[in-house]
Amino acid sequence: MGDDVGETVERLRGLRVRRAQLDAEELALLADISAAVGNDRGVAEELTPVLRVSTREVERRIDDGRSVMRRMPWLLGSMRTGEVGTYGVRRVLAVVDPLDDDAARNVDALLAERLADAPETAWQPGNLTQRVRRLVEKVDPDGQVERARRARAERKLELTPGEHVMSSLEAHLPAEVAGACYSRVDGMARSLRHRGDQRTLDQLRADVTADLLLGHDPGVAPPEAAAMVYLHVPADAALTISDERCELDGYGPIPAPIAREIMTNEHSTWRAVLCDPGTGEPVDLGRTRRRPSAVIRELVRVRDRECIMPWCHRPARHCDHDHERPWANTPGGGSTSVANGGPRCRRHHRLKDDPDWSARYDPVHGIARVTTPHGATYTAHRHPVLTPKSGRREPTVLGVLGHRTTAADGHHRRDGHPAR
Repeated sequence: MGDDVGETVERLRGLRVRRAQLDAEELALLADISAAVGNDRGVAEELTPVLRVSTREVERRIDDGRSVMRRMPWLLGSMRTGEVGTYGVRRVLAVVDPLDDDAARNVDALLAERLADAPETAWQPGNLTQRVRRLVEKVDPDGQVERARRARAERKLELTPGEHVMSSLEAHLPAEVAGACYSRVDGMARSLRHRGDQRTLDQLRADVTADLLLGHDPGVAPPEAAAMVYLHVPADAALTISDERCELDGYGPIPAPIAREIMTNEHSTWRAVLCDPGTGEPVDLGRTRRRPSAVIRELVRVRDRECIMPWCHRPARHCDHDHERPWANTPGGGSTSVANGGPRCRRHHRLKDDPDWSARYDPVHGIARVTTPHGATYTAHRHPVLTPKSGRREPTVLGVLGHRTTAADGHHRRDGHPAR
């Protein structure tokens, strides 16, 4: 039975490759037709019954085909070899869309170098997009602030009718605001769940959101840090000495000027973290007690930022603090320390104890290694919080910004002070 399932998994892998190759052929044909006809709207209307998708979707595919053919030939080649499909390519194209053609081709070339020996999980769309964001920042650092300001000015709320008397309400917000909103709703939902509410967490989050928007009492106050998100800002960037890379927890790199605007907001709370400049990692804090202290949990979240599974991007603040070596109050037992802790979302925390899975994480070196029940092994490496610097040995101060809201009126408050 196990061999049969393994063969089926390999057949699925082959289907993914063939689908990506067909996606590449379709995009190339659409780009050729667009170039020959020169009337995208007319072509899209004509191809709507041919492709049996909406006219808007045909237009998007034409845009994607033209962009990937002209601006990112290596990415198109990766589709033709089956490495990445339409969904992953579309997410990459959204990141490079504001760039001019030369800059986009530069990103394409750098991406080819970065992925030459990368693990298979690097092709997962979320991981691929994070890598491309960093390359866009590297290729066009001067344009990143303008791109961010333009995107933040286009914030909006959309209502999309769905099926079975349901609809979706989607808010496009600045990343730190959206993160704070979700954290607050999630904290209130979990509080209700802990009080014995029988609704699922998804139902509770949806119901709490509706209650808050409609001005109703959701029946619970948010926990103290319920609307907290983290922003990693090197001291040099905080002091405007440099525009060194900053990172928003659960999102990725953001421009230093945007980070400083968030940082200097009157609603911000600061905490200082010492980082080793040689590795870019927060300094370890050893502990031996069973229950992780607030300091340990906080430092692990700052260091790892996301669930340690190679394809999971759930922010660490919404994950369980897990002992990588099981804790035991006996010689040889795993200690409760930063060097033995890692964030795992609830789903992957449970998966760790499944005997059919092997999911191991080295917190010190930031290496996650996962083996599935049918023998596939995936490896991921943690990105340091700061870019390691040679020739410096003194710890560097990294500001970790908390952005939170009050329970009473939804306004922000300030209960800390800048790190020094």
